[in-house]
Amino acid sequence: MALFSSSFKAIVTLAFLILFMGTTSAQLSTTFYSNSCPNLFTTVQSVVKSAIAKEARMGASLLRLFFHDCFVNGCDGSILLDDTSTFTGEKGAAPNLNSVRGFDVIDNIKSAVEKACPNVVSCADILAITARDSVVTLGGPSWSVTLGRRDARTASQAAANNSIPPPTSNLSALLSRFSALGLSAKDLVALSGSHTIGQARCTSFRARIYNETNNLDSSLAQTRRSNCPSAVGSGDNNLAPLDLQTPTTFDNNYYKNLVNQRGLLHSDQQLFNGGSTDSLVRTLSGSPSTFASDFVAGMIKMGNISPLTGSNGEIRKNCRKTN
Repeated sequence: MALFSSSFKAIVTLAFLILFMGTTSAQLSTTFYSNSCPNLFTTVQSVVKSAIAKEARMGASLLRLFFHDCFVNGCDGSILLDDTSTFTGEKGAAPNLNSVRGFDVIDNIKSAVEKACPNVVSCADILAITARDSVVTLGGPSWSVTLGRRDARTASQAAANNSIPPPTSNLSALLSRFSALGLSAKDLVALSGSHTIGQARCTSFRARIYNETNNLDSSLAQTRRSNCPSAVGSGDNNLAPLDLQTPTTFDNNYYKNLVNQRGLLHSDQQLFNGGSTDSLVRTLSGSPSTFASDFVAGMIKMGNISPLTGSNGEIRKNCRKTN
């Protein structure tokens, strides 16, 4: 009877595993290119490290590319496509225009990968690996990237406008958008920690530094106003670090900032403003290791959003255009 019981348990467990994999992405694997492109990881890492050595901010820019790709119709490399006569792509969408950058670095990575193993690795997977390598290069945690995504043959500016939460979002809007993509409140808080690196444009935080005095440290407001005039159209593209303390180090200072009302974006401070995510922020502010593990879990989940696999999509030769 015990033997039957253990066999039955094994069968049920296997059934659940298959069911679970079916609802995420059964065809993504950390060893997808082990045989077809064995030097993939070292090839990508070399270009990423070189780009970040030239400009530390690029690490945040490359990480953001992956976020903005995955949030719009899944992780399919669609953000990289230039406009064509048949579609208007995502680069000109409000969340991306004059903001998303690093496309030239992705081009350089793709060229290097194509030399190593032509027509094998998708641009969507390159974005996933590049995001991980950017985090690691700036001192953050590493993880095994699941691979096997294929590239979209189209892109949608309208979808990008509707899918990426703007910096003016309140907590309920953020929770709702993440939930629609299968991401929890814990994932929202952990993935928002990406703002421990990078810069924001004045136009993204102007309203906060001039209008939100109740939950904004006055000294930070004063500092930021010096480079972000109140008049719309004046200094719109002036930059400020999202994390004033260590803007090019991937650490948990972002959460310490939130606890001290020093979140630069409205959407950042919403995570610690008397709402349901306050306790999560407080936990991560006191534990770099918890932040690291939660962030990694969130990145893997986000990377599993609606990938094109099997015979869907294509492997682009040039990340900016379909074959």
